[in-house]
Amino acid sequence: MIDLAILWFALVFVLLGTFLFLDGFDFGVGMLFATREEAEDRDTLLAAIGPVWDGNEVWLVVFGGALFAVFPAAYAGLFSRHYLLMFAILGALILRGIAPELYEQRSDERWQRWWGRSFVVGSALAPFLLGMFAANWVLGASTIVSVPSLAFGLTLVALTLAEGGAFLGLKTRGPLRDEMTHYGRLAAMAYLVLVVIVIAYLAATRSDLHGALLSLLSIASVVVSVGLVAALVLAGRAERYRAAFVAAAGLPYALAAFVGNLLYPAIDPAVGLTVQEGVVSDLPLTIMTVAAAFILPIVVVYFVVVYSVFRGPADPSETY
Repeated sequence: MIDLAILWFALVFVLLGTFLFLDGFDFGVGMLFATREEAEDRDTLLAAIGPVWDGNEVWLVVFGGALFAVFPAAYAGLFSRHYLLMFAILGALILRGIAPELYEQRSDERWQRWWGRSFVVGSALAPFLLGMFAANWVLGASTIVSVPSLAFGLTLVALTLAEGGAFLGLKTRGPLRDEMTHYGRLAAMAYLVLVVIVIAYLAATRSDLHGALLSLLSIASVVVSVGLVAALVLAGRAERYRAAFVAAAGLPYALAAFVGNLLYPAIDPAVGLTVQEGVVSDLPLTIMTVAAAFILPIVVVYFVVVYSVFRGPADPSETY
């Protein structure tokens, strides 16, 4: 028999990894927007994510909804302890969403400069604050700001930058693609360095996590991440942009597996709540499992169709 509590715990982190993958490269493109001065380059970057970013963001709602439905006590505890951080994340996501819309409403230089900067700030703050939230969740912290939360926030920023550069390898051409993928490769290497720093810090300061850090899944996640970063860098240099993007796509899932492994068997370490204690009763859990088995494949097919329709390089003449 399958333990549905463990199955849903794993699925929650699969959903988190999917959000970090799909909306991650949107964040990365938003941050790379800061490097462009030419209007055509900026329009190309906006056109690259314009058709997909709002759909990608839905996976954060799915992640939160799954956590609420299956582990309601953990959801309530996390969001009540870190409500200021959650409002900050929501504000960053709103800013990231409305800034490019307003950017294209007027051709005034001052207007576009203001909203262009807002787009970059929202795109950088969202993954940074999400990283802080993830660190506080795993470590059971009651405070918002700490050394590991700041370090994990920077780690997530580097990850999304790497994803954004890899995505733009598929959506741009010529010198713009060369520059964007170069930034992506640098960010991927920075991500790996930050992961090592975070692991070293946790090993030095949290003896209770030594078993999880040395577990097979944690070691495998780190080894896989090293291999994916190497593949991303080598594929990018060889101009195999699709392979580089596939490598970048694997990184958030490896990170989600690592974070979930550090957390398990707890679902809310701050109050000592375990997965088995925090899960809902058998009947609603079974109903949700059956529903998810039907709905999730349909959602995946929908996203495959959407990305097939909008495949190929972005046209700067297309509006956001």
